[in-house]
Amino acid sequence: MCGIIGYLGKQNALPIVFDGLKRLEYRGYDSAGLVIFNRKKAKSIKAVGKLEELEKKITGLSLEGNLAIGHTRWATHGRPIEKNAHPHTDCQKRIWLVHNGIVENYKELKEKLEKEGHCFKSETDTEIIAHLIESQFLKSPSINLEEAVRESLKKIKGTYALVIALADQANKIVVARNSSPLIVGLGQDEYIVASDASAVITRTKKVIYLDDGEMGLITPKSFRIFTLTNRDVKKQINQIDWDINQAAKMGYPHFMLKEIFSQPETVENSLRGRLIINQGTAKLGGLEMIEDKLRRIKRLIITACGTAYYAGLIGEYMLEEYAGLPTEVELASEFRYRKPILGPKTALLTISQSGETADTLAALEEAKRKGVLTIGLVNTVGSTIARQTAAGVYNHIGPEIGVASTKAFTSQLSILALLTLFLGRQRDMSLVMGRRIAQELNKIPQYIREILSQEKEIKKIAKKYSKYNNFLYLGRKYNFPIALEGALKLKEISYIQAEGYGAGEMKHGPIALIDENFPSICLAPNDSVYDKAISNMEEIRARRGKI
Repeated sequence: MCGIIGYLGKQNALPIVFDGLKRLEYRGYDSAGLVIFNRKKAKSIKAVGKLEELEKKITGLSLEGNLAIGHTRWATHGRPIEKNAHPHTDCQKRIWLVHNGIVENYKELKEKLEKEGHCFKSETDTEIIAHLIESQFLKSPSINLEEAVRESLKKIKGTYALVIALADQANKIVVARNSSPLIVGLGQDEYIVASDASAVITRTKKVIYLDDGEMGLITPKSFRIFTLTNRDVKKQINQIDWDINQAAKMGYPHFMLKEIFSQPETVENSLRGRLIINQGTAKLGGLEMIEDKLRRIKRLIITACGTAYYAGLIGEYMLEEYAGLPTEVELASEFRYRKPILGPKTALLTISQSGETADTLAALEEAKRKGVLTIGLVNTVGSTIARQTAAGVYNHIGPEIGVASTKAFTSQLSILALLTLFLGRQRDMSLVMGRRIAQELNKIPQYIREILSQEKEIKKIAKKYSKYNNFLYLGRKYNFPIALEGALKLKEISYIQAEGYGAGEMKHGPIALIDENFPSICLAPNDSVYDKAISNMEEIRARRGKI
């Protein structure tokens, strides 16, 4: 959830870094901070709450320098209070850093550092990293920053995206990554490092994506990428494929609403050029190189987290019913800790909007170790999953700037339907069935427009039920995962307790909760299980439940 931004160049760094933090607000945070370097001095400013609180503190201050780093924090280790906000520093206030991730062995490292005389000011795991680097300088005063960081990272277990600078050497930045995204933007006589492309897009579209186990040394005139074993890495320069307008609210009060209303266009973008209606199939260019291998697979495992996992569950229904392909869906956070049976005719499909989801990446690495064919369904071009899978499909929907996934979810469903067509026509799906599915998919954007045109009616329903504290979402077959997703959205955005359930299972326990103060949202399209859904609603009505 946390956001990172850093700048080194010829301009005053403060407004650039603060603007970057504002573009990372959508990720969710409870505190923010930055440090600016000038004349061998570092000035750090932190605030709890929204960025407006940080802005109040820096307004009117004379702070100039060509290097600054900033951070928006979502509290993990330590309360959301000012001393726990980033950046963090060492005992001498020489080393400054921001960090996304978790140091899993921070307790044992902290105990050892305290015995060496280090004093800690925060409750965070991040501060340990600054003191580890300080200990390297104490052991060897002539060591350079990149070497001190490299030696320190060898002691850390966990995940990190790090940006580090020295107060007395304000002409370099060291960055490092392990299972947490970090990019380097290459501007005109300037470098911008960030956890998200939205923070660099105003300055440059040329970026380098760091991979796990890589570090970077950035100076005003050059950059070097290398491994923890100090081996130089030649990196490809990528071009961000969207513009700043796609990262703006465009008149909407917030990004989530904008992205809800962009879904007719984003679904069209996901389908464009891929639906071949006359042939009743789909053309997925990213899979052409493995088309023969896909023809031979006997089993597909889909792995993802959160909303992408629910999209995968719907994909399972599609692929088994229409492509005749045995499919399983696994939470990536569980897959990585199991011992899954992965045969030679199994393929793994990973779904992730960002292409950087840590648990999904770990599942992908496990599958690759077992020699399994890997496929990616991601939105972010050049992301780690896109680079690490054998082949894949992009969403092509522009950046999703919101904590809760909206347009990415419907795009993922669209592409899973395309994949069903593609694999189904390889197998036993008839031309007639293929054409029928393709024709109906082509109508989806218009159906979405019809739903969005009911905005006023939807608002009335929301207002009517706004005072309730619990909700049950019920669905059958394809709409069971949609019920799970609906409940997730209500929890995530409204902080209201909600639970998604298979409607047929409601009578096996949850029905005991139903009364006039516990509304149920029932998903009941006119499909093969419509009559069953009506029966479930009657059970709710019998207990005076609101539907």
